[in-house]
Amino acid sequence: MALFVILVICLSCLIFLSLWNQHYGKGKLPPGPSPLPIVGNVLQVDIKNISKSLSMLAKEYGPVFTVYLGMKPTVVLYGYEALKEALVDRGDEFSGKMQSSLLSKVSQGLGIVFSNGEIWKQTRRFSLMVLRSMGMGKKTIEDRIQEEVLHLLEALRKTNGSLCDPTFILGCAPCNVICSIVFQNRFDYKDQEFLNLMEKLDENTKILGSPWLQVCNTFPALLDYCPGSHNTFFENYSYMKSYFSKKIKEHGESLDVTNPRDFIDYYLIKRRQESCSQQLKYTIENLIVIVTDLFGAGIESTSTTLRYAFLLLLKHPHVTAKVQEEIDHVVGRHRSPCMQDRSQMPYTDAMIHEVQRFIDLLPNSIPHAVTCDIKFRNYLIPKGTTIVTSLSSVLHDSKEFPNPEVFDPGHFLDKNGNFKKSDYFMPFSTGKRSCAGEGLARMELFLFLTTIL
Repeated sequence: MALFVILVICLSCLIFLSLWNQHYGKGKLPPGPSPLPIVGNVLQVDIKNISKSLSMLAKEYGPVFTVYLGMKPTVVLYGYEALKEALVDRGDEFSGKMQSSLLSKVSQGLGIVFSNGEIWKQTRRFSLMVLRSMGMGKKTIEDRIQEEVLHLLEALRKTNGSLCDPTFILGCAPCNVICSIVFQNRFDYKDQEFLNLMEKLDENTKILGSPWLQVCNTFPALLDYCPGSHNTFFENYSYMKSYFSKKIKEHGESLDVTNPRDFIDYYLIKRRQESCSQQLKYTIENLIVIVTDLFGAGIESTSTTLRYAFLLLLKHPHVTAKVQEEIDHVVGRHRSPCMQDRSQMPYTDAMIHEVQRFIDLLPNSIPHAVTCDIKFRNYLIPKGTTIVTSLSSVLHDSKEFPNPEVFDPGHFLDKNGNFKKSDYFMPFSTGKRSCAGEGLARMELFLFLTTIL
């Protein structure tokens, strides 16, 4: 009986705190649907299709509105104008990252994706500098991609034209590009070490996309006290951290500061240079999380986009024919495509952009957080408030892209057939927190697709 009374008192306190928190925000936060105690608006949002739910709420409450996913408010930005104003015009204030999700829990405030403040600024600046430096080295990133695509072609030829699911092969190629950039060397597609890494990455990607994880991100306490697939995620993440730690140790033993071979070498050299400063976070722990971020963000998105691209080209043979005609005209059949070719291949470039726009791979991006108390469109948003940006609302804007539900490379071509840039093209998000690997991903998509075609 005493336990029952305690539970009732605890539940009553939670309900009171929830109602007080929601009432406190009334008149300050943007409008939104009325939340229930504790669960907020979770019952009004389809966890399997959050993007559609947000679209319906935007029609009722406008381009800036609030939903409660649990007891904490989330401000949603919907449409190009709202996203540009927040992420570009006021980028510093919206440059934080939410710290209550599964990924931020394992990254512990380090790396590129979920770090904040000075650690994030330095890590992102350093990572972009290294990728640029490797793009101009003896063996450039383009060279590494071109080398990998030949192995991809070989694997595809071994199918002898029989029916096959290319998912695994199209995952191996971008994974090997990251391996080459981070570890210097690629792996054979049958290498057991490589297969183990691929398995852990693939399993974690599936877990992250599951409805259970959406619930855990809404109620983070579940991560500590409940059984579920998140525990498998933690085990896989621990395996990868151990593997990357071993690779970093091997690099340290063979490091030549005058001849950096890969991303790890650049970091270890920088770490030695900054060893006297206590403020800079060039620690081994940070490097492990950075490498984990590079693999997590740089493989699944590229391989999935490639898979969708081939499905769309199969469904639209007239588009495929135009692309192959352009490839024959510019590249021919006696050499491999290179990045210099892209400027002369407007239709192919438009097709790749349209694939990314049409499939809308990351509809709501990774949640942001405001870095200070701000006034935004006459609303007051407290520091640390979670911000969700609807990239779907921009990529499928009917004013910028007529008939947005139709796959049409013409969305990125002018009346003369020249490639047409669009500020609404945001598959990598935009502003200070846009994807650091955008240049690499765009290079991979162009070289993989054109070489295979």
